Amino acid sequence: MTPQALLEQYGPRESMEVDVLIVGAGPAGLATAIRLKQLAQQAGRELSVTVLEKGSEPGAHILSGAIMDPRAITELFPDWKERGAPLNQPVTEDRFLFLDANGSKSTPDWLLPDCFKNHGNYIVSLGSVVRWLAQQAEALGVEIYSGFAAAEVLYDETGAVKGVATGHLGIGKDGQPHDGFQLGMELHARYTVFAEGARGHLGKQLVARYKLDDGRDPQSYGIGLKELWEVEPSRHQPGLVLHTAGWPLDNDTYGGSFLYHAEDGKVALGFVVGLDYANPWLSPYEEFQRWKTHPVIRATLEGGKRIGYGARAITAGGLLSLPRLVFPGGALVGCDAGFLNASRIKGSHAAIKSGMLAAKAAFEAIVADRQRDLLSAYPRAFENSWLHAELDRSRNFKQWFKKGRSVATLMTGIEQWLLPRIGLNAPPWTIHRSKPDHACLKPAAECARIEYPKPDGQITFDRLSSVFISNTNHEENQPAHLTLKDGSVPVATNLATYAGPESRYCPAGVYEFVKGDDGTDRLQINAQNCVHCKTCDIKDPTQNIVWVTPEGGGGPNYAGM
Repeated sequence: MTPQALLEQYGPRESMEVDVLIVGAGPAGLATAIRLKQLAQQAGRELSVTVLEKGSEPGAHILSGAIMDPRAITELFPDWKERGAPLNQPVTEDRFLFLDANGSKSTPDWLLPDCFKNHGNYIVSLGSVVRWLAQQAEALGVEIYSGFAAAEVLYDETGAVKGVATGHLGIGKDGQPHDGFQLGMELHARYTVFAEGARGHLGKQLVARYKLDDGRDPQSYGIGLKELWEVEPSRHQPGLVLHTAGWPLDNDTYGGSFLYHAEDGKVALGFVVGLDYANPWLSPYEEFQRWKTHPVIRATLEGGKRIGYGARAITAGGLLSLPRLVFPGGALVGCDAGFLNASRIKGSHAAIKSGMLAAKAAFEAIVADRQRDLLSAYPRAFENSWLHAELDRSRNFKQWFKKGRSVATLMTGIEQWLLPRIGLNAPPWTIHRSKPDHACLKPAAECARIEYPKPDGQITFDRLSSVFISNTNHEENQPAHLTLKDGSVPVATNLATYAGPESRYCPAGVYEFVKGDDGTDRLQINAQNCVHCKTCDIKDPTQNIVWVTPEGGGGPNYAGM
């Protein structure tokens, strides 16, 4: 039965009314909620604020490097240190290396662009920061409902967003209700703020419905893969930040890596590959594993133990790809809009700031007794903010990489190092892009096949052992949340033309091409493995794969990430 048929048979759904509804308990969503409550408290007003979180708890699905610029969290909580915010390890040293297969070249400190300098920033577990933010939000009276996935946008008779509905529970793989079936619930609000992270399931629908991306460059994404290690004390340098570019990626593929020496003997390391890569034989996961074998990286990891793994798509298009931020009844914040600054490899400060700006606009509208109209004060405030100035300075960063790494390195140096030193805070030129990531793959026959070494189980690992330590789980008897518009396309087009790229770009082993009893190929979808990275929804060359919400609480359960 379709969700609509279930609703017709078992409905109507229960509903509840709130002033502001927020979808997603990440940095942006929680900052929105906190700022709303702070403003209400200052004004002596009652304001109901509810947050829906699809993960089992706030932070369960949060994955980031992460180095945190404390500027925004200091605006939100000037006393965050006294409150015990988990920003404990300040950055003590920055290094940037260009790698080749065997060696490396270091960038002199004086030549390092400002975007790669991290003095005053902190190496954090963003999941821990989010859990702390959730505690602060609840102390202010915010209602947070974890394990409830917002599955559907609800509209009023004027076409404005009036809220969302959570997904039905207790639906079997056959689409039929079973024991424990429960209809989803409707949450109606004066304003609804969407903070789902990169490639938000509902945010994507809102962008399309209201044409929020008209006149903007197509959004660009990367896939970020991360591992958490406990390393030997002799190899640990608390506060050291290492970034690399180059090997193992070729000169035409956007990407890079990080290795952050966090507190308590832990090292966070990760690899980002731009999802506009052309060669369908490329596997971001295998490139990450191969990168760890470089002598510079191996030197930190040998004798250590891997304790965490995860993957997540990140937005990288920057200012030129930002959609319009508001629509009747709501707004996009954080990575649901695309505020991440790819040149700084940072998004949490931008997420928090965007949430605060949206909160102020929503609060002022409610005080004026408005509802479900355009929160125009939010984009105006953004355009006048330090966040806009920061993103404007790096607006060309990703586009230069389409001209090769050498040109990109030179132009990043000019825009982020030279221009500020001659009094220009933003480049006087703009470079646009017109092609979405999924359209960048070339046919497999036109590309060199890439052979990857087998994992050794000590430094490098296979996908399934990685998924295991991500604590990923989904209720087994439920419809697959990775859906196909046309079941014939994976074999007829993706396999025939692109050699089945979904089996390589997925970092969790979800997609496999297998032989049936009759010897023909078919695509097998192991939805149980999905870490909710959204890469398939972005990179599928035919845009045939659509990620939809599984039952709430399913997915990864990241610890310390």
